[in-house]
Amino acid sequence: MIGRSKAVLALLAGAAATAQAQMLERELGDLKLKLGSTPSRSMAQGLVQPERVGTFHGGFDLTHPDGWYLGNWSPSAGLLGNSRLELNSYLGYQRASDDTLGYEFGLIRYSFPRLEDLDRHELYAGISLADSRLGAAWNLAPGRSDGTLLLDLDLLHPLNLDMTLTYANHALDRPVQLSDGASLQRFNDWSLNLSRPWLGLQVGVSYSGSDLRGNGCSAYSGQNAQCDDSLTLRLEHPLF
Repeated sequence: MIGRSKAVLALLAGAAATAQAQMLERELGDLKLKLGSTPSRSMAQGLVQPERVGTFHGGFDLTHPDGWYLGNWSPSAGLLGNSRLELNSYLGYQRASDDTLGYEFGLIRYSFPRLEDLDRHELYAGISLADSRLGAAWNLAPGRSDGTLLLDLDLLHPLNLDMTLTYANHALDRPVQLSDGASLQRFNDWSLNLSRPWLGLQVGVSYSGSDLRGNGCSAYSGQNAQCDDSLTLRLEHPLF
C-alpha cells in the first residue's frame, strides 16, 4: 500500500506541476524523465495507447539511452465520486526505428487499488520497417483474454495513402448464453482505416465489423463501437 500511495502522490504532483505546460522533461544523468498530464508514449507501434478517462490524470515516463523504459500513467485519479483510481504501470524495451528495422516489447499492468478484481495484464510487441509498422498485444483480464494485431502501411507511392488494419480475437472464460439458446465464447472483430490528403483536407474512410450476427451481437464486447458492419467517411481540416 505504501508503494501505491507514493505512486498516486507522484501522479498528482505531476498533474499539478504540468497543469499549464502539459509536459515537463528533465535529464537525470543518462536517463530522460517526462512528467505530465498528457500521455508521453504509445506502445507496440501505436497499438497500446494510454487514455484519459477522468478529470484528473497524469504520469511519468523514464527512458534509458540503451532503450529500456518504465513508467506509470493514471487515466483517472479517482478523486470524484463517480470515478475510480486506476494505475497503469509498464516496463519495456525499444530499439529506435532507422532505415532498417526497429522493434519493441514490454508488459503493462492495469491496476485498480480499490477494485482488485478488475486488475489485468497486457503483453505487447511491435516491429517497424521504414514507414510501416506491425504491432501485437495479448490482454489477460478477469474472465477473458484478448489478442490484437495492428498493421499500419504507409503507401506513399503512388497512392499517397495511409492504411491501418486491426484484427482481434476475444476468448471468454465462460460461455455467454444467448436468447435463442445458443452460447458464445469466442468471436473476432476487425477495422480498416484508409486516409490521404486531398485539397487541403484529410480524407478518411473507416470500415469495422465482426463475425457475430443476430442474437450474437447482444453479447458483443470487442474493440469496435458496434458489432455490425459499419462504414464511416471523415473529412478533416486543421484549424491552425
